[in-house]
Amino acid sequence: MFPNNFEPTITPRENYLRTLRHQNPQWIPMKSDSINFSPRIYPDNVARAFVIDGQPYDGPVGGPDIFGIQWKYIPVAGGSMVEPGKPFLEDISQWKEKVVFPDIDQWDWEKSAEENREFLNTDKLVTIWIFNGMFERLISFLDFEAAAVALIDEDQQEDVKELFQALVDFYKKLLDKFAACYHIDAVFFHDDWGSQRAPFFSLDTCREMLVPYMKQIVDHCHSLGLLFDFHCCGKNESLVPAMIECGMDMWGGQPINDKQKLVAAYGDQILLGAHDPFTPAHPVPEDDEELYRQVEEFLAPYAASIREKPLFIMNLRPNDRVIQAFRNCSHKLLTQD
Repeated sequence: MFPNNFEPTITPRENYLRTLRHQNPQWIPMKSDSINFSPRIYPDNVARAFVIDGQPYDGPVGGPDIFGIQWKYIPVAGGSMVEPGKPFLEDISQWKEKVVFPDIDQWDWEKSAEENREFLNTDKLVTIWIFNGMFERLISFLDFEAAAVALIDEDQQEDVKELFQALVDFYKKLLDKFAACYHIDAVFFHDDWGSQRAPFFSLDTCREMLVPYMKQIVDHCHSLGLLFDFHCCGKNESLVPAMIECGMDMWGGQPINDKQKLVAAYGDQILLGAHDPFTPAHPVPEDDEELYRQVEEFLAPYAASIREKPLFIMNLRPNDRVIQAFRNCSHKLLTQD
């Protein structure tokens, strides 16, 4: 028989926080236990076609980001990209002359806070999104190939480092505004580091060119009482040590990464996400007992160490049966002797 429903005595937000602190969560947290927040006041959210906030949005998608770089919305992809072949900078050494940081004090933060007050009144973990991290921003300035070369070309590295430090200083100010104006718990920071087959750069390059700057952002999040959740697409298993060195709290990652291996190796140092097994090719069983059997089978490889090396579950569709199955089965794992 499948487990009976248990009645949580804490909120999804508190359960997430307990998991991150290794403090006896009642169930394995799921993405459905959090809400995404990407307010329109931040131009990158409009440019990237990803506005999620407290008011209906029917405005433009794509367009200029915070630096005036134009993004084009691609309907089939459901997102935006900078048109390649027309780089904003022909050479990274131009950045001090051409890159102008916005004055975010001129944005109407008070109005935005009021518009989102009710949206953010929730018992779930509130996660605000920041698109275009260090490497993604470099790509938006230079196009991909030139950005990748700039990371390893000794003649360009110092300019890249100076740009990254300027970006760090800007993101700190932005995070201060987010923390002051909104009820948020975590920052979902985007910086894709890999392709379908391998990272874009080596661990040594990551440690030299990205870790010192990402760590400053992570440390600033922590100083504000915010968790750092890293969005980083690609087969980036070999770069997890760099994420840990930055102090990142969470990384979901794509299912092309071996989550069982990663949880076993690093699960006591960073909260890792595992994708649920249900896809169009593997639909949710209609029978409850079969659903619970498959969920228990999915969780079984993690069962022996789940208290010391917890994880969170990603990609849960808005299916109450699946959510309840994961909640009940994981509660059983966490409470059994």
